[in-house]
Amino acid sequence: MTSAEGEMVVLLHGIGRTAGSMSVPASLLAEKGYAIDNIDYPSRSAPIARLAEGVNERLKAEKAGTNAKLHFVTHSMGGLIVRHLVKEFRPPNLGRVVMLAPPNQGSEIADFLGDNFLFKKVYGPAGQDLRTRNESSGPVDFPLGVIAGTKSIDPISSLLLSGPNDGKVTVESTKVKGMTDHIILPVNHTFLMRDARVLRQIEAFLEKGAFAPQVSGEAGQ
Repeated sequence: MTSAEGEMVVLLHGIGRTAGSMSVPASLLAEKGYAIDNIDYPSRSAPIARLAEGVNERLKAEKAGTNAKLHFVTHSMGGLIVRHLVKEFRPPNLGRVVMLAPPNQGSEIADFLGDNFLFKKVYGPAGQDLRTRNESSGPVDFPLGVIAGTKSIDPISSLLLSGPNDGKVTVESTKVKGMTDHIILPVNHTFLMRDARVLRQIEAFLEKGAFAPQVSGEAGQ
């Protein structure tokens, strides 16, 4: 038996990605004894509210509510889907949530490019929901750990962002009232879910409800 006996982790990728992008944390958590549902959802096909409805229907069909605890690990826009899902369809067995680089206060990049034809075509209705004026309203009321990055591999996008950022989302935008813990690491938005430091913190928060103390040289700037 493990401490994760009977517990499930649902993983939700970001916009324009697939479940494959979350395969590394999914494998790690499976090794720790969690049941895993790494959902591949059509992130650009509908507004966030409808995407959350789809995820909820899948969880109902899988009878995820019968697990001891139902945890979530999300990347980017996946975090906004969980916020909407909890607000409208709160699972009775909701456990802990870890969000990786979530645009909780919206994205300045979406503000700048939102009216662009190519942006609309590539990111669809959900892309419009990423604007800062469309941020999810209200604080969270569930155990939430947020991991923000400060390393960018997209210098062009970083020019549109004010303050420390991961190339897509600012550290400040990742924050939300009511969150339990927040940590900053020198990782980039695209690949942070594969970083050993991030994986360590995901495991820690799901197990204990708090991030692990950072070791020397690990903190973001």
